[in-house]
Amino acid sequence: MKVFITLVQTQFMKRVLLFLCQGFEELEAGVFTDVLGWTRMEGDHPIEVITAGLRSKLKCTWNMIVEPEMAFEDINVDDYDALAIPGGFEEAGFYEHAYDERFLALIRQFNEQGKTIASVCVGAMPIGKSGILKNRTATTYDLSGGHRRQQLTEMGVNVLDQRIVVDDNVITSTGPATGIDVAFTLLEKLTSPEHVKEIKHHMRFE
Repeated sequence: MKVFITLVQTQFMKRVLLFLCQGFEELEAGVFTDVLGWTRMEGDHPIEVITAGLRSKLKCTWNMIVEPEMAFEDINVDDYDALAIPGGFEEAGFYEHAYDERFLALIRQFNEQGKTIASVCVGAMPIGKSGILKNRTATTYDLSGGHRRQQLTEMGVNVLDQRIVVDDNVITSTGPATGIDVAFTLLEKLTSPEHVKEIKHHMRFE
């Protein structure tokens, strides 16, 4: 019986595409792999996370080298329930990939299908650049003179001074410290508040 239940869960397992840009911040990516990873160990709603990027090897903000699981050309939006975007540093090359038209087109595809798009910190910038946030609300990093918020405003976004902003299917936030809450917000959208409470219990977020 347990094997049967496991097979059924796997068959209907939801999938999240974690898109990694050059220069992404390790912590901001890790919140998604960890929170969603726990769903495969605890609870009744396992979620699979697949990493992808524009290169076969990427250097993170703090110099860690990672190899995404999936090549960009192999991504099929129909296979995923959500898109997760960690932010990163311009000095580490983040916007080289974040503003790449191939990635922007991918964001538009997820939005056209009404799928959840979750970002941390300046992960909101490519979402704004894609055009899907025009006349909608969002937030992003607020320090360093607030220039990222100004740029997001110039993209036609109504930028709110809030820690996390949820506008329909899009989640944006202000910085690395918000990452864990963004991951739990994404988990709630994919499952339920009760499931989030259960995962938080197992992760000792009480």
